[in-house]
Amino acid sequence: MSIVVRLDVIMALRKVRGNDLAERIGLTQANLSNLKAGKIKAIRLRTLDALCRELSCQPGDILEYVPQEAAHEK
Repeated sequence: MSIVVRLDVIMALRKVRGNDLAERIGLTQANLSNLKAGKIKAIRLRTLDALCRELSCQPGDILEYVPQEAAHEK
């Protein structure tokens, strides 16, 4: 997939713990973990909105497009 989830990076920069964030945005710890690991196929805009609100960031800080060729080189 060409979309890379950078949620773990933003959480580390903001010094936010997973269980605290999950509780504040209404996700289970398991779903937040799957999101951080990029094991998801979709994200609700409501969830993305809540993440951006709680982490004081933009959607592009969490999600990044990496062309297929570049993704295979990493």
